[in-house]
Amino acid sequence: MRSLSPRKVAAYASYAGGTILLVCILVLIFLPDAYLNGFLKRQIIKTFAKEYPSYSLRIARVHCAIVRNTIECDGIALRSLDSTVLCSAGALSVRGIAWLRLMGQKDKVFDALIAQARDITLSFRPSKYEFRCAQLRASVPDSAIMVEAAELHTIVNDDAFFASSKFRKTRYRIVLPLCKATGADCRGLLHGKAYRARSVLIDDPSFDILVNMDTPWDKNASKPLMPNEALSLIKKATQVNGLNILNGRLKYAERYRIGLRPAEVTFDSVQLSVNVISNRGGPKSMAVVRGQGNFMKTSRMKIHLTVPISLPESSFKYSGSLDAMDLTSLNSFLEIGENLRIKSGFLQTAAFDITVTEGRASGTVRALYKNLVIEILDKQTGSEKGVMNRIGSFIINATKIRGTNMPDKSGSLKIGDVKYEQKRDDTFLQLVWFSLRSGIGSVVGF
Repeated sequence: MRSLSPRKVAAYASYAGGTILLVCILVLIFLPDAYLNGFLKRQIIKTFAKEYPSYSLRIARVHCAIVRNTIECDGIALRSLDSTVLCSAGALSVRGIAWLRLMGQKDKVFDALIAQARDITLSFRPSKYEFRCAQLRASVPDSAIMVEAAELHTIVNDDAFFASSKFRKTRYRIVLPLCKATGADCRGLLHGKAYRARSVLIDDPSFDILVNMDTPWDKNASKPLMPNEALSLIKKATQVNGLNILNGRLKYAERYRIGLRPAEVTFDSVQLSVNVISNRGGPKSMAVVRGQGNFMKTSRMKIHLTVPISLPESSFKYSGSLDAMDLTSLNSFLEIGENLRIKSGFLQTAAFDITVTEGRASGTVRALYKNLVIEILDKQTGSEKGVMNRIGSFIINATKIRGTNMPDKSGSLKIGDVKYEQKRDDTFLQLVWFSLRSGIGSVVGF
C-alpha cells in the first residue's frame, strides 16, 4: 500500500473527529439518558452532599431533555443522617434553565424557571407529624406558587400521640385542597433571601385542633407562641400583602378522658381575610383580620381582630357579633368541658369588644337572651340524675344563673365584664376563647 500523505491523514482524522462529535451531539439531543443520566445524578448528589453534609440524597433516575430544556428526576429520597427527617417525591421536573447564562449573567439563569414536584412526603419522626402534598408548582416568570391536596397530620392515632408524653399536648390536623400564592418572589425563595408574595389564596381548608386536658402542662416547657412572636423568629424577610381563606372549617376540641368524645367548638363556611402578614414593620404596623363563619352550625359569627406586628408580647384587640341561635347547640362543649347542660334558652344577639394587653384581657360582652335553664351533670357519669345534681341544678337556676337578659323598661341590661389573664400554656386560640368565655360567664352568672 502506498503511504498516505499527511494532508490525507489530517483530512481523515478531521472526518472521524467530526463524525464522533456529531454522534455525541445526536446522542445528547435524542438519547440523553445514555450519558447524562448517570453523570447528572452523580453531580447532583455530590453537590448536595457538599452543601448539606447532615443529609443523604438518593435519586432513582435523571432524564435530561435538551430540546425541551427540561430535567426530570424520579424516585427522590432525602434523609437526615439521624433519621429524624425523611422526605420523598415521586417525580420532580425543572424546565426553563438558561444554561448559556451560566457563563455570564448568573443572576438571570432562573428567569424562566418552572419547577414541579409530585407526591411529596415529609416526615418528622420526633414530633410524629407528616406532611403530604399531591403537587407543588413554582413558576418564576408567572411569580406564582401553587400547592394542591396538601395535608399535615400525625403519623399515629390521637391516643398514641398523647401517650408519647406525660404532659399536655396539642394535636393539629390541617387539610389544604388548594393554596395559591401570586406575585411571589420566587427568586428570593430560590436563593433563601426572602419570602414574599402579593397575595395568598387558600380554598376549602379545614383545621382540626385537639388538646388533652386530662394531663398537666409541662411547667418547664416554653410558652406557646403568639402569631407575631412566631413571625419574629423567621430570620428572612417575610411579607404577604393579603391572605384570603374561602369556605374554611375549624374545630377546636378538648379531651378530658381517654376513650370519651371531646368537648367541641366548631366553625363552618369560614371566610377570612388578613391585610398583611409580615415580620418587618414600624411601631404602628398592624395585621388586620376580618372573618365570619357559622358557629356551631346554627349562628353567624363575625370577628374583627388587630394584632401589632412589632410588639413581642401577647397584645391584640378583637370585636365581633353573634346572630340568633338556640343555646342548646352549645351542649357539645358544655356537657364535657363544664359539666353543664343547657335545657332551654334562646339568644337573640350578642356582641363583644375585647382588648388583650401583655396577656391580660379586658372588655365587655353584651348578650340578649331569654328562658335559659341549666342542669348540673355528674362529673363521672355525665348524667343530670341524682338528688345532689337536681338540688344543685335548682339552686343554680334559682339563685345564680341569670335566666333572661333583656332590656328593662329603661333599656338597661346586664353587660358582661371580661377579666382573664393568659395562662402559661394558653395558645392564641385558647386565649381568644377563654377571654370571651369569661365575659359570657359574667353575663350568665357562671
